[in-house]
Amino acid sequence: MKMSALNILFGYLNRQRKKNFLVLLLLGFFPFVMGQNTGGPNYRIKTVVIDPGHGGKDPGTLGQHCKEKDIALRIALKLGKYIQENIKDVKVIYTRNKDVFIELHERGDIANRNHADLFISIHCNSSPNKAIYGAETYVMGLDKEQRNMEVARKENAVITLESDYTKHYEKFDNTPESYIIFNLIQNTYLDQSLEFADLVQKQFRKRAGRKDRGVRPAPFLVLWKTSMPSVLIETGYLSNPGEERFLMSDNGQSIIASAIYRAFKEYKKKIESQSNFTVASSPDNQIYYSVQILTSLKKVPESNKKLKKYNPVMVFHEGNKYKYAVGHSASYNEIKDLQEQVRADFPDAFVIAVKNNKIIPLQEVLKNKK
Repeated sequence: MKMSALNILFGYLNRQRKKNFLVLLLLGFFPFVMGQNTGGPNYRIKTVVIDPGHGGKDPGTLGQHCKEKDIALRIALKLGKYIQENIKDVKVIYTRNKDVFIELHERGDIANRNHADLFISIHCNSSPNKAIYGAETYVMGLDKEQRNMEVARKENAVITLESDYTKHYEKFDNTPESYIIFNLIQNTYLDQSLEFADLVQKQFRKRAGRKDRGVRPAPFLVLWKTSMPSVLIETGYLSNPGEERFLMSDNGQSIIASAIYRAFKEYKKKIESQSNFTVASSPDNQIYYSVQILTSLKKVPESNKKLKKYNPVMVFHEGNKYKYAVGHSASYNEIKDLQEQVRADFPDAFVIAVKNNKIIPLQEVLKNKK
């Protein structure tokens, strides 16, 4: 594929990311992600999965005096300990708690099987330029300028150490073309992932005194199939002598772990304070009208910026689908006016009729009112 075509596709994907979730539903990509409950007024973050990168026969990047797998494990264990000691209502699960090799797809599966509310993957970086240093946090996505592609390729290359890796990563060959396909299966929890990533970088900068290299999108396989907010944190550059010394020290590891812990604590408080989704209800079995704005095979995060503009947002669970609606009125004309306003954010929004907490055929209701 020529680079001009790649650039067109990258631009297209970047535009698509800004559209509502109906686009992904129509494309049929939601079945790839089996979601967890991250909505509702009583939602609480109960489980976090901490993933120390690499391990066993996979050392990760190498510094002059250490291996990435060892630094990542020590920071991860410290982070988990801080959470367990200070936030009693959160369960901490590690993808590994010792020097063993865990396949990339299994790391995400561990989080999914345990219904995790957040997935944190801990890593160290390296560069041919030994002067480069600092921390950066990645979320699932494609950078249209491909600036972050090499970091992802380096981390993803570990799949070649896995037996039968073609079975678990079908059609993925670490080429630009495969990354385009890869990106279409988006992390539905991008908004929450970005929210947590921003908090991590803020803590690195303000409290840990680290150089803030920002939040970046990149197509990491370890984040691919996680069905919850997920980030990959590059805690520093082992190729930089000063930063390697810092990351090798117990104090340095504690500083990094405590910064991520503080970000997690702030993130948990913020997410749990957001309660703009309500269970749909219909008092006295009366029929009312509403505007359906979104249909999904999984629950949509409360932090979705468009949904947060409308309060409350009602959720109807029908079969394997979640239908989101706003507005509540016995007046059809009033809801039609609301529909026009909502279409600025959700172009496909339409009027529905509701009775006994269930969506009923609108045309029948309108016909009976004539």
